[in-house]
Amino acid sequence: MGTKLLEIKDLKVHFDVYGGTLKVLNGVNLKMDEGEKVGLVGETGCGKTTTAKSILKILPIPPGRIIGGEALFKGNDILRMRESDIREIHAHEISMIFQDPTASLNPVFTIGTQLIEAIKYSNLREGLSKKEKKARAIQALKDVALPDPERILENYPIQLSGGMRQRICIAMALAARSKLLIADEPTTSLDVTIQDQVLRLLGALVKEKDTSTIFITHSLGIVREWTQRVYVMYAGGMVETARTDDLFDSPLHPYTQGLMNAIPKLTGEGIALGIEGRIPDYLNPPTGCRFHTRCQHVMDVCKKKQPPFFLTGKDHQVACYLYKE
Repeated sequence: MGTKLLEIKDLKVHFDVYGGTLKVLNGVNLKMDEGEKVGLVGETGCGKTTTAKSILKILPIPPGRIIGGEALFKGNDILRMRESDIREIHAHEISMIFQDPTASLNPVFTIGTQLIEAIKYSNLREGLSKKEKKARAIQALKDVALPDPERILENYPIQLSGGMRQRICIAMALAARSKLLIADEPTTSLDVTIQDQVLRLLGALVKEKDTSTIFITHSLGIVREWTQRVYVMYAGGMVETARTDDLFDSPLHPYTQGLMNAIPKLTGEGIALGIEGRIPDYLNPPTGCRFHTRCQHVMDVCKKKQPPFFLTGKDHQVACYLYKE
């Protein structure tokens, strides 16, 4: 066991919209140690990005409201920190690669202006000179294998490809030398070959810098290759967590099993199966286990009471009454 870096306890987030209140996060729990690589997986709309933005305290409020829970980073609750302390966390402790590189980069500023500003913000304590900041920006672009970094510094985002923009976002995040990196589906908008290049590059840089990482994705292949522990999320809550190898060898929750069955087989054997039904309406979510409306093993207790985590093996927990004993 390493030193605990992050622990989220019973995090609940609602959004006030025209039709009422969206009850999105329904008691999220997650923890990780220093140096650990954690995967957060689940269908689109299950609350993965909302969880990440809550950790960084960049959730738009309103319409969002954090109505309960804690986000402990090195033992301190981020959700109750002062604004000045939050800025310190953003500058030196936690950085994030956002899902859409086009939206993450300002189109009216050059790459150099944005990257150097990020380096300046995260290294205020060092008092870097203008020359030193530019040198670090060039090195950051070299680290992510971008050719001719001096020229790229003069370019605007629209002049670069999607893969190059994503690499620049990775460079900006890693230039902060943070303890924790949150990668929110960093390869979503890229083609398969560029995805592989970006992931291998990111993995190598994270390993070199010994950065703790949360990979947010709906790709189980990425999770299996790049993480040590996995949290499976459904409709605003965690349903299963285990070491990566254990989860793939023995998925326990009916939802996790459904995700595994939905993976296409490269051998062509069998048919990839979907999960019947749809994600519940957050305006009026079902009582009890939110998956019970789609579960083939549903029991009366599932409809009445949200299941806690049950320990089923070494470091393998599942929120399902099938494993109560």
